[in-house]
Amino acid sequence: MKVIPCPSPNFNARKLPISMLVLHYTGMESGQAAIERLCDPAAQVSAHYVVEEDGTILNLVAEDQRAWHAGVSAWNGVRDVNSASIGIEIVNGGHDFGLPDFPAVQIEAVIALCQDILSRHAIHPLDVVGHSDIAPSRKTDPGEKFPWARLAAQGIGLFPEGGASEDILEEAALAQRLSTIGYDVSAAGAFSDLICAVQRRYTPADLSGQAGPHLCAMIGALSAQR
Repeated sequence: MKVIPCPSPNFNARKLPISMLVLHYTGMESGQAAIERLCDPAAQVSAHYVVEEDGTILNLVAEDQRAWHAGVSAWNGVRDVNSASIGIEIVNGGHDFGLPDFPAVQIEAVIALCQDILSRHAIHPLDVVGHSDIAPSRKTDPGEKFPWARLAAQGIGLFPEGGASEDILEEAALAQRLSTIGYDVSAAGAFSDLICAVQRRYTPADLSGQAGPHLCAMIGALSAQR
């Protein structure tokens, strides 16, 4: 795996140990535009890595420094997610540009990079997350086309096996299990936004914001892993 230095000035010191890996899409018209923005001091955004569509991996911020990719977000009780995480931006136009498919060579590079990061940092599988997991009322990336199940098969995050079902849970019971997984159930915003974020990752064909028996079973399986 080759990683090309592309230093960004947008970072500062961490205040927490690394305990999370956060995946994003860039959501811009081109990879070059995204990289320029991530390296622009005026933009005040950055990530540790960018993975381009052809699989090229760029390192913008050293892992021991705090990149600025998470914004207002929370996960598993951590509210300064930037201090606790490594952020990867995956070049993809996102929802604003038709949500293109992720090229196979790009996903292979993402898998290799994630495996390398996880080999060097003690990150719980439940703490490999998407931007939409940590900011469900604000963000939708890396989006419903991102192959989370494929990553889980390679030891990156968790993805419960399909087929199970469970009685539909009341909101309070769902919230308790989601909180155990790591979701911030106290954040402002509709509860349906939170459910939609979970669906975007685990049942991407259904973005209704309503948890059915299959999703309830998946939530239960995930919460049992914490």
